[in-house]
Parts: sequence; C-alpha cells; structure tokens
Amino acid sequence: MPRFLSVKPDTRLITLPWSTPLAEWPTDILVALPRGISRHVVRFVKVGREVYAVKEVIEHLARHEFSLLRDLQRLDTPSVEGVGVVVGRVGTDGEALDPVLVTRHLQFSLPYRSLFTRGVRQDTVNRLVDAMVVLLARLHLIGFLWGDVSLSNTLFRRDAGSFAAYLVDAETGELHERLTDGQREHDLQIARTNLFGEFCDLEAGGLLDEALDPQVLVETIESRYRELWGELTEVEEFSDSEMHRIDSRVRRLNALGFDVAELDITTDFAGSTIRIQPKVVDPGHHQRRLLRLTGLDTEENQARRLLNDLDYFRAMTDQQGADESIVAHQWLTERFEPVVGSVPPELRGKREPAEVYHEVLEHRWFLSEQAGRALPLLEAAHRYMQDVLGSLPDEQIALSAMTALGPLANPYDPSQGYDDDDEAAPYDPWEDDEAAADDDDPAAPSGFLDIAALRARAGKG
Repeated sequence: MPRFLSVKPDTRLITLPWSTPLAEWPTDILVALPRGISRHVVRFVKVGREVYAVKEVIEHLARHEFSLLRDLQRLDTPSVEGVGVVVGRVGTDGEALDPVLVTRHLQFSLPYRSLFTRGVRQDTVNRLVDAMVVLLARLHLIGFLWGDVSLSNTLFRRDAGSFAAYLVDAETGELHERLTDGQREHDLQIARTNLFGEFCDLEAGGLLDEALDPQVLVETIESRYRELWGELTEVEEFSDSEMHRIDSRVRRLNALGFDVAELDITTDFAGSTIRIQPKVVDPGHHQRRLLRLTGLDTEENQARRLLNDLDYFRAMTDQQGADESIVAHQWLTERFEPVVGSVPPELRGKREPAEVYHEVLEHRWFLSEQAGRALPLLEAAHRYMQDVLGSLPDEQIALSAMTALGPLANPYDPSQGYDDDDEAAPYDPWEDDEAAADDDDPAAPSGFLDIAALRARAGKG
C-alpha cells in the first residue's frame, strides 16, 4: 500500500491505480487538458469534481517540489497548489515505481505554449509577456530562484478582468532569503535559452504566428523584466525640496500592480539629499500594520495610502531610527486627527474619517504636482473642503482631484492608475469564438508595464 504525504488529504485519491505506471493509467479516469512539454510523465485525473495533475518523479524531487509549492502558497505567490506526494508505490510485478507529486489543477488556465499560436493578436501577446514578466519579478522579490523558466512551466489565465501568470513547475526551484544579482542573471539566462528554444520549436512546427519573431519576443521579455525590476528596487535620490516625488514613486508602483509596505528612506548628514527604496509585500499587510500602529480599521487601499503618508511623515521629521509606534502616534495626533477635525460639522456626513484623509492626500498630491513643491497638509485640507468636499452630496463616490489628470482605470481604486485610452476588453483566444480574424486595425499594445509613460504622467519624465 503506498503512503500519502499531504497537508490537506483527499481520501478519494486513495482509490486511484497507484500500482500501475502513470503512462498506463486507464483513460476513463483521465481528463484531456492542454499542457506544456515535460520531461516526466504527467496526467490529469478527475476525482469527484476536483481535477488534479499527477507527475511521476523521483522521491527527493517530489518532496522538494511539494515543499516549495507550499512555501509559495504561504507567501501568496501565483503558483499551483501542492496537494501531496505518493511514495512507496509498487507495481503488480513487485517492481518499485517512482513516487507521484499531486497538484490541484488551476481552473480555466492554459500553458503559455498553447497561446502563442497563429492568429493571436499583438495586444494579447503584449499582455502575455507582461504577465510573465510580473510573475518572474514577484518570484525574485521573495527570493525564489526558478531555475527552469519556460512556456511549458508557466500557466496563464484570466483573473478578475486582468491577465495573470502562474508557476506550475517548481522542481528546480530554490527559496532564499534574498537573491543576488548573479542568481537573478542566472535565472534570466535560463529563461532566454528555454523561451527562445520553445518559440523556435513552435515556429518550426508552423504553430507560431508569422508576425512573431522568437528573438524579438525573448528580447522584449528580458527588457521589460529589467525595467520593471529597476522600478521596483532601484534607489532614487532627490533634494529635500522635492518630497512630493516620494508619493509619485509609490503611485507608479501601485499602478504597476505592486503594493508598497514601507519605504526605506535615508538622508545625508546635511539633510539635503533623500534616498528612497520601496519594499513590496503581500496583500492585506497594510490593514494589519495600520491597525497595529494606530488602531484605525480601514479598507486595504485606504490603509496603504495612510501608511505611505506615515512613512512620508517619518522622513519629514527625520525619525528613521525612532520606534515605529511612537512615530505612528505622532502622525496620528499631528496629521490625521487635525485634518479629520478640520472638517466642518455640516460636511462630516459625506465621508468617513479615513476616506476624508485619503482624499485630502490625493488632492494635496495633485496640487503639489501642479505647484512643483509640497503644499502644507492643512492648506491642502482647507482647499479640499472648499473646492471638493463641500460640493459633494452625502455618500457619493468621489474621484477627487485625481480625475484632472485623466480618467481612472477603476474609480474606486486610484492605485490602479489611469485609463488613457478607450481600449476594448482584452482578447481571450480560448474564450472568444467569434474573434475578428480579418481585423486590419488591432488594438494598441498594452501599456501595463509602460513605466516610461507612468514616469512622464507623474511629472518625472
């Protein structure tokens, strides 16, 4: 009898024919789903309503990958879910069989390899590339060295109206406290080799659209990765008269889809030069941190905005080395409460306190961008009460002064950036059966990772 190693066991898996080599499993228990190229035998099986992927691999690799997939899930990183490892398999002839790694199939997903086909639109290609780049950057940010980046090892699916990439094979992965530049370059080199090979393989088989060049695709992925990585991690220096650029940096990161937990802010001895470096964290961090520091229980986007202002306050008061809870109390009494307390009684029914403060910060940022300097907070609050809040009916969802820079992609979440065009909904090649194959005017390329445009929009240029 084989042994099952699992944190969330599904007892229905016990009845599968583990004494039979995976390549010989009966077709009545298998599910035909698209998948990439694999050096191992991989099958999809349906147990009740669940679909699992099972892969035969030697024991130490199966245990290693299962452990890594659990770590990636714990770190909220896009990847398939490891279900368990089946060891101690013995065939009917008494011969030992390789263990099996069991993962949960990611519903509505496809391997990247199956998407770069004839007829795929350039806009879809751009989104595929962007999603893969974001996945690789997220993995590197948490210290994960993939070691086998490829089209076959990356899944792609539509996620809440956007496109997202998921890691599906962690067999060669390593999780470190932090990746060195050499380790990241090693991963990029593997990505270049594997991706170019697979694109060429698709091209040779007549499966790749003639408009797509393997070399250009690989170079695009690498260049976008380097640009995104720089925006996420590079140190930025500016003078103390340009404090509003801290806010601009955070906004660009938010528009790229990354949350900023805090800013590592340092000043020189003279206090005239400021250096910032963002730290990116998992969703929900901001609510927990703000509640712990201030007792304010807000929505996630509000918490993120208020914490960014708390870090700004720390830099302004030169308290980088002070206890965080002490600085938070000062911020609460010297910034948050004065702003909220300045709302006239007749206007207090229009917004809850956290939302008022958030919108004051939005208004202050816009005014500071216009003036080229940081406006005093209470001055911005007074102008917000006079120009914005007073004209709003109760409970109306306000866009504040942000709309002056253009329509927001999501009016309820300014951190998602701006919608600069009337781009149609993203094209899903596996969902849209009535795609216009003869479209002579394809949609403009996606600007999801157009960092230069974000910088220009924020006045950095």
